[in-house]
Amino acid sequence: QLQLTESGGGSVQAGGSLRLSCTHSDTYNDYCMAWFRQAPGEEREGVALRHGNGRTEYANSAKGRFTISKDNGQNTLYLQMNSLQEEDTGLYYCAAELHCYGFRRLDFGYWGQGIQVTVSS
Repeated sequence: QLQLTESGGGSVQAGGSLRLSCTHSDTYNDYCMAWFRQAPGEEREGVALRHGNGRTEYANSAKGRFTISKDNGQNTLYLQMNSLQEEDTGLYYCAAELHCYGFRRLDFGYWGQGIQVTVSS
């Protein structure tokens, strides 16, 4: 059973930066992996996605500010978040699956436990 372990969340002021990490428990490096976030009272939404071939996708709200990347040697997915805004506050989840077709939550069978990101003004 693949396990995903997130780290790097926390509190930051608006305009600041954070980097989230997600380490997967096996050495297979062609997963489709993504970051989702969930604000209180709202549905979980996709933020950034990396296909197994390295192609990336971003939600409109993340374009130009967030960068998803992967270090295959460390089995770790990253999300570099810059110019953070209060609207970026929420629980961030790492997700993985052998294949994916965009930010469809039901396509992803493996999820991390979630990590809190809080952006204050």
